[in-house]
Amino acid sequence: MLEDKIFQKCQINKEKALEYGFRVENEKMVYRKPIMNHTLIVEIIVIGNKVEGKIFDKELGEEYTSFRVEKNTGEFVNKVREEYQRILEDIKEKCCIEKPYVSKQANRLSEWIKKQYGSSPEFLWKEDSKNSVFRNTLNKKWYGIIMTINKKKLGGEEKEVEVMNVKLPPEEIEELIKKEGYYRAYHMNKKYWITFILDDTISDEELKEKIKRSYQYTTPAKKKKGNE
Repeated sequence: MLEDKIFQKCQINKEKALEYGFRVENEKMVYRKPIMNHTLIVEIIVIGNKVEGKIFDKELGEEYTSFRVEKNTGEFVNKVREEYQRILEDIKEKCCIEKPYVSKQANRLSEWIKKQYGSSPEFLWKEDSKNSVFRNTLNKKWYGIIMTINKKKLGGEEKEVEVMNVKLPPEEIEELIKKEGYYRAYHMNKKYWITFILDDTISDEELKEKIKRSYQYTTPAKKKKGNE
């Protein structure tokens, strides 16, 4: 869905949304705007952090869905589609706080890493907003990688997930992969790296401990931080 694509890394700010023109109706926020010379009404609904949208024919009172069918390419439907996307993009710009990742756990851990080690995610690959690394500030070595991959590559079902790779001693990795949520490293040296999915299968506290171990593993012995 177009809405999911546009808002996948966004957190709706309620105060900004209300200032924009949203109204609270039955525990959800709703925004309505006429388009196409007031012949159609766009209705955007926010429930929690989920954004949904519909377009209604004002005269008939029926939902207009032709714009969602890709093969429909007439002048009218193209204009409706473009106007609808402009509205979504404007809401994103004025009502949202952008996050580096889609999953809540990835964003929570990223914020914790920033506070703990002063490392912000680095998106090193041009035109790639899905894969990032965390580098040790002492020597620039990678100690964490967050990627978006198809879960099928880890032996799961067909869907995109965010995963994290961290570096650990080989003997520790061999024990961890016996546990639920841990996998042999995707796209990295499987002897020294391990992968886990950021879907709350494993608690934040447990993963923080693994990130600490990875940071320590990439830190020169004489320069390790005292707060670890």
